Amino acid sequence: MKILVIGSGGREHALVWALQRTATKPVDIVCAPGNAGIAELAECVPQSATDVSGLADYCKSAGVDLTMVGPEGPLAAGIVDEFEKRGLRIVGPNKQAARLEASKAFAKDFMRRYQIPTAHYRVASSRDEALQILASGEFGNESEAVVIKADGLAAGKGVVVASSRAEAEQAVNDLAGEFPDQLIVIEETLRGREASLLLFADGKNFRLMPAARDHKRVGENDTGPNTGGMGTITDASVLDADTLKEVVSRIVEPTLRGAREEGFPFRGILFIGLMLTETGPQVLEFNVRFGDPETQAILIRLESDLSQILEGIVDGRLGEIDVKWSEDASACIVLAARGYPGKPETGTPIEGLNQSWPDTTVFHAATSRDANNRWLTAGGRVLGVTATGADLTAALDCAYAAVSRIHWDGMHYRRDIGRPLDRRATGA
Repeated sequence: MKILVIGSGGREHALVWALQRTATKPVDIVCAPGNAGIAELAECVPQSATDVSGLADYCKSAGVDLTMVGPEGPLAAGIVDEFEKRGLRIVGPNKQAARLEASKAFAKDFMRRYQIPTAHYRVASSRDEALQILASGEFGNESEAVVIKADGLAAGKGVVVASSRAEAEQAVNDLAGEFPDQLIVIEETLRGREASLLLFADGKNFRLMPAARDHKRVGENDTGPNTGGMGTITDASVLDADTLKEVVSRIVEPTLRGAREEGFPFRGILFIGLMLTETGPQVLEFNVRFGDPETQAILIRLESDLSQILEGIVDGRLGEIDVKWSEDASACIVLAARGYPGKPETGTPIEGLNQSWPDTTVFHAATSRDANNRWLTAGGRVLGVTATGADLTAALDCAYAAVSRIHWDGMHYRRDIGRPLDRRATGA
């Protein structure tokens, strides 16, 4: 079976790696456009992840049997609709379903319609309206924290958790300037612990993945701006059995039922960002694809054939598939370049990637090779050092031991991944 993975980051490296590692029958994997790390495992073709028509043409000409979409952009652009129109098999939600991620306002309204627990919110159509809502006192007083979000896709950076009214007003001005055509969503700040629950869905049936916890802020102790994610853990403590049962009954099942009732049965990967509050779990956000770096920490624990799971999604047979996971905990530590999450330095030589460590895999998010075959940085989040262990402490020890052997000038990472924290909503 020939499988195309669309994307170029650490998530796609983990998908390619898992497809190969779990395969119970021969698979030929191609990645578009891929990166230097992915090229060690699969053929990379110079096809942009956002060129929907070109990707469909490639699949037709190359005889691709199944396509897996990594990033959100192609999904929001309707790649699934285009592929299905051409008779091509593809894993992911159609454009209508992708609005759960592509429009935060749509997602919030959807949750309200189906009584899915989420933070109180308002949607503003302009900068002035957003500032008026803040001035009204609906979201507390001058010192009350509030969350400001750009409505559309923003690569994990369109969210500001403002600790005061002045910060919230500045966030409105900044987001309106950077995303001038988007609505602005204002939300109350939820307090508690964050968790991420991902699942496979075929429109009717679903299979849960191990719950994960991401660390969005760039700095330790959850300081600094939001990023795409600086590290992730999976462990039984992230969601206890009773809370998981509540999430399934109050959030997962109503979401999938609501999607069916509104005419867009959800097929693909659904990512539910949660805040575990004192009054119960509430939804921070929906994503309609694998997260990054959640994918790395989750798929390293997969024991079933990933290609069979993906086929089950496309064919509506997910209910027949027993998806098995290792009982281990896992941790992914993101190594970032100087300047991230702003403008990162690139082209810096990386040392230490010619080594291997027990129970540890290094996923490449943004690397390249020079004329001397040296590894170089090629973006903001460069590597995801991912390890498993009998418990979370063991997984973290393995991951950080590997991190200590990798270096480049300007490399930075969080040293507190997995440490228990009362965390404030990021919603990114």
